[in-house]
Amino acid sequence: MHGDRAFIEAFVHALRSADLPADVEVLLFPPATYLNELKTLLEGTAVGVGAQNLHPEPKGAFTGEVAAEMISDLGVAWTLVGHSERRQMFGESDDLVARKYQAALRAGLRPILCVGETLAEREAGNARSVVERQLGTVIGAVDQPGILASVVAYEPVWAIGTGRTATPAQAQEMHATIRAQLADVSPATADRVPILYGGSVKPDNAAELFAQSDIDGGLVGGASLEAVSFAAIVAAASQKSASRSA
Repeated sequence: MHGDRAFIEAFVHALRSADLPADVEVLLFPPATYLNELKTLLEGTAVGVGAQNLHPEPKGAFTGEVAAEMISDLGVAWTLVGHSERRQMFGESDDLVARKYQAALRAGLRPILCVGETLAEREAGNARSVVERQLGTVIGAVDQPGILASVVAYEPVWAIGTGRTATPAQAQEMHATIRAQLADVSPATADRVPILYGGSVKPDNAAELFAQSDIDGGLVGGASLEAVSFAAIVAAASQKSASRSA
């Protein structure tokens, strides 16, 4: 919940000047009030736009909520589902997250499914089981094409906005767990669904994180509020893309 119209205009101007690499898919997720304006300002660029949240029902008496169909009607193609702040601050259950995921597919949106454990869950030795439960609930609610349409983002709750970051080895271990769970759906699913890391990704740690074999990119939080740092993270992702093509 950051920014205003002036911030968005300045941010887009800075991104246009940053000469973002063409081999990295870049998406921005603004507050719902600025979805249409941001999409308009980005016309002519390859940068996509997504919503931060949605309501699972297509319409009805849900004052203050935004339906997936309304997001799609703006020409927006993406949405986050199950972000840790939605789960932790607003009490979203795994079942509600799965319903929102289904709603995104219903409206033709591509969901980025966020999964991750709290510090207490990690210290109790339950990090892996928590993530597998969160992802498994969605896998059980949709068919294989519905999973293939998604991106999964692993965001350890203890590393979001805290300055703490999972070590590359910790992040890779969980990404490998997610990849294996996707492989249980099908080998093609494991190969085609990107898995992003989100948790205090910054310019000075992005390249090392993205160098891990199962980390395909980042779900960037605070560092995305400054266009120069965000562009540096995109550049780090481009280095990974280049190494894969070599």
